[in-house]
Amino acid sequence: MPTKRQVAVFGLGRFGQAVALELTRLGHDVLAVDRDERMVQSIADEVTHAVQAEFTDPEALEALGLADFDTAIVAASETLETSIMATVLLRRIGVRRIIAKAANDLHGSILEQIGATRIVYPEQETGVRVAHSLHAPGVLGYFDAGPGYGLARIAVPPDWSGKSVAELDLPGRFGLIVVALIRANDVTLNPQPGERLQPGEGLIVAGRDEDLERLPEASASPPR
Repeated sequence: MPTKRQVAVFGLGRFGQAVALELTRLGHDVLAVDRDERMVQSIADEVTHAVQAEFTDPEALEALGLADFDTAIVAASETLETSIMATVLLRRIGVRRIIAKAANDLHGSILEQIGATRIVYPEQETGVRVAHSLHAPGVLGYFDAGPGYGLARIAVPPDWSGKSVAELDLPGRFGLIVVALIRANDVTLNPQPGERLQPGEGLIVAGRDEDLERLPEASASPPR
């Protein structure tokens, strides 16, 4: 079973609301924060807690009691200053994982340098996908294929290295179908059973969400 997380979502625009609602649906404790009281009220009945606060104000952020939260998602990127200040303050408080939304590559690079542990670009990743990748530690990217089913991109965990697709037996162990092998810039659809996996490579697998959640987390960097 995935670990139940305490997640704070800052900024309740379309992206932030999608992340907050999906994480709540997946069973996590979600604190939703926005400076606009109307946005807070619109989601208050659907998440664990919803608070109106100016999250670029150090005192206001401290008052939220975030020390016990393992993840914060900075979903507000309307200005560079807002997301940068929020990220710096969250890092100072001691939040271990900070996922920050960026408007472009330069914005993302700045956020990464000041302490964000993951950068997301809304034109590439929907809020639902980000929620699923956080919920299931082995999943790096997620595509909703239908109610309860999805396709996921995963990195090859160290203990899978050197094993063949057949030896891993993902259909038998996890109920998952191997759709593709990602190796450097090459993608091989329906890889052969004898294809051996190496560190830095990735797989696209398909199956039920509950089976995807059982995948092991890979410590290796995701393939690009």
